[in-house]
Amino acid sequence: MDIKDYADRVWRGEQDDSIVHTGMGGAGVVDIADGLGWLPGFGNVVAFRAAGELILFDTGNPATAERAHAHLRAWSPDPLTTAFYSHGHIDHVMGLGPFDAEPGASVQVVAHEAVRDRFDRYRLTNGYNTVINRRQFQVPDLTWPSRYRQPDVTFRDGLTVTRGGLTFELFHAKGETDDAAVAYVPEHRLLLPGDLFIWLTPNCGNPQKAQRYPREWAHALRRMAALGAELMIPSHGAPVYGAERIHQALTETAEWLESIVEQTLAMLNDGARLDAIVQAVKPPAHLADRVYLQAKYDEPEFIVRNLWRLYGGWYDGNPAHLKPAPDAVLARAVADLAGGAAKVADAARRAVDAGDLRLAAHLAEMAVQADPQDGGLHEVRAEVYQARAAAEPSLMAKGVYTWSADESRRAAGVEAGGHTAPYRLLG
Repeated sequence: MDIKDYADRVWRGEQDDSIVHTGMGGAGVVDIADGLGWLPGFGNVVAFRAAGELILFDTGNPATAERAHAHLRAWSPDPLTTAFYSHGHIDHVMGLGPFDAEPGASVQVVAHEAVRDRFDRYRLTNGYNTVINRRQFQVPDLTWPSRYRQPDVTFRDGLTVTRGGLTFELFHAKGETDDAAVAYVPEHRLLLPGDLFIWLTPNCGNPQKAQRYPREWAHALRRMAALGAELMIPSHGAPVYGAERIHQALTETAEWLESIVEQTLAMLNDGARLDAIVQAVKPPAHLADRVYLQAKYDEPEFIVRNLWRLYGGWYDGNPAHLKPAPDAVLARAVADLAGGAAKVADAARRAVDAGDLRLAAHLAEMAVQADPQDGGLHEVRAEVYQARAAAEPSLMAKGVYTWSADESRRAAGVEAGGHTAPYRLLG
């Protein structure tokens, strides 16, 4: 296979390869240039053979660590001396175990200083991370790890590392995370953006995850674009060849983000409620056809909510939400007004028939909250959320709605749907 031809087909939209679909997952190490290899998967690994050393940028995820080790060892028997973390998410930092277990191993891990804080937070919220990642990725047997390979060398703003005749020029960025490390390798004119480019709209609104930084993300994209790289290998998805394409992808993604940030802040500064902002803000229409700006993972309205959380706090401007009644109390009151929870459920079905799935979800949720022991109400809720999942473009929304439908199927005594996400978090 000609990797440049493959990358060209991804660019033209003829081949799907992104954070949602790992197009070449399981292919082993693909030679990109002399001494430069790409191990594709959910969490790419970029490998360098340099003057008798093996060097890695990102290390892969826990479920595939042994297989990744075998692929990399088939590509190079040289001792692994250095590994860089692009950030602390587990699909990038959990592949070093087999290398550390090798006789005489002495691997130096380099990362941004905030990676250590991330690992501390993961330990504090281990159960929560298990729950939300099971839900987001539809992996019911997932268990969040509690042990992490700590970095040996950390930096704050920037760091230059020279190993095996190669230069890794690192700088810190905030975007999907607060601990990102971008690398530029001048010997290969190579940009390593980590998850700051994922072949889809930026993952900076995820409703179940920690704070993201859209404005700072756009700044980082423009900084990367100014480097003039001729090759870019993101940590998800295919390589990008050519300085012109790299510049276009990075600057247009920055423009897309900047538009959402500017619209959101303008309305926030005018005193608008969050609900009004969510309904009003739209991404730039002239970028809607870009392969790398499709909302198949995260969504613009999630980014708006994340910006509100970052700049405006948790109060959404609706005074009834400041100190609200418990959900179940409100649901019972609405059900009483409607003539019973079954009437609310009937209204939910009518909303589905009318194509208003957002309203249907509110009504189905209220019906079950009003009478949580009624299996028939749960059947309606399952129908509504399965319809929502089928209609949604983004994996995040599909995950939450499919999980909710399965919750109600179980409550109604019906076997859960057994749905499989478009890809698995760890494989």
